[in-house]
Amino acid sequence: MKKVYIETYGCQMNVADTEVIFSILSGAGFERTEDISAADVIMANTCSIRDNAEQRIWGRIDSFNTVRKSRPGTVVGILGCMAERLKDALLDSGKVDLVAGPDAYRNLPSLLAAISDGHPQIDVELSREETYGDISPVRIDKGGVSAFISIMRGCNNVCSYCVVPYTRGAERSRDWKSIVREACDCFASGYREITLLGQNVDSYLFEDVDFADLLAKVAEVSPLLRVRFSTSHPKDISDKLIETMARYPNICRQIHLPVQSGSDRILEKMRRRYNREWYLGRVHKIREVMPDCGISTDAIVGFCSETEEEFRDTLSLFEEVGYDSAFMFFYSERPGTLAARNYPDDVPQEVKNRRLEELIALQNRLSLESNRRDLGREFEVLVEGPSKKNPDELCGRNSQGKMCVWPDTSHKPGEYVRVRVLDCTQATLLCREA
Repeated sequence: MKKVYIETYGCQMNVADTEVIFSILSGAGFERTEDISAADVIMANTCSIRDNAEQRIWGRIDSFNTVRKSRPGTVVGILGCMAERLKDALLDSGKVDLVAGPDAYRNLPSLLAAISDGHPQIDVELSREETYGDISPVRIDKGGVSAFISIMRGCNNVCSYCVVPYTRGAERSRDWKSIVREACDCFASGYREITLLGQNVDSYLFEDVDFADLLAKVAEVSPLLRVRFSTSHPKDISDKLIETMARYPNICRQIHLPVQSGSDRILEKMRRRYNREWYLGRVHKIREVMPDCGISTDAIVGFCSETEEEFRDTLSLFEEVGYDSAFMFFYSERPGTLAARNYPDDVPQEVKNRRLEELIALQNRLSLESNRRDLGREFEVLVEGPSKKNPDELCGRNSQGKMCVWPDTSHKPGEYVRVRVLDCTQATLLCREA
């Protein structure tokens, strides 16, 4: 059997895609290896969301070719979003034998078989139907506790800064029955937590089943199966969804709700299709129905023409919401997007850097304040395994997604443990068994 090695970059969707790829290649006689020097096929499943992600891949391509020189005949392939966006540049580099976009994974066996010296293979055709819903993923972490399940692909929102609609195509939802079946398989295999994935899970719709309906069906697989999801879009998250979450104790009390900016003008320019007031209204509804719900976000600073006052609007929104955590970035222009075509990237890099540092410092304080509010509280935690810093401690996340650490060597991954919070850092709750 030929051995295949894959590195995965970017979002959780890419992790789920890699598991689909391993399943497809396994059925065609390929064997997975984690030893790159022993691989007959070396591939990277890539991300294009920011320029530095792509630059990192170019560096890895050089490393892959170093391995190829020591093993003549080794195939180098680039998969995913970067393959879709930079197909010509990748082939022109002479360092890549295979370029396959996110909707071409079923064709990987035939593409690999067709590769010969000087004849690289490419398939970047996007689909309006492909969901890989009939493929049983080969889990990367077979002894793990948590698994990802992709419920939809693509995106129709076309935010002006975002490359995803161009690299992953139009939105389409997967048959809900196949999702529930995969959740059942995960639970039967020992997984105790699943995360439902989509670019905008709130817009999921298959037949007459919307995302709230789907979430309920998955939660009903077993009360011992925790359910998470990502990512929600503020314009689409419904009262029905929030109320469904509140009804099921095993649906985790955590919502990732990307805001991107606190300025109405910038939100409009980003084509986010909501304003500050709407966003804060959704936060209020979440906390009204689920006071214990954790809320995290994404934010971009230094978007085209953002003024200092508009950046302050983002800071004030962070203060008002009091996020538990956030992913924060400075704006990185992506070629081909609406913003790149229509707006100059006119905020100086040093200003972007300073704003990002200021926002990160604010969020660090908010994260610490959030964790301090949990002192003395008890949580049910799903054990993930030993703490990285101390083998005599275990770690796991509570329903709100916060990492908990406590002295314990008796419990195993996948078990639930009740802990009491004694102390904290900005990133971790320090506990003891309750």
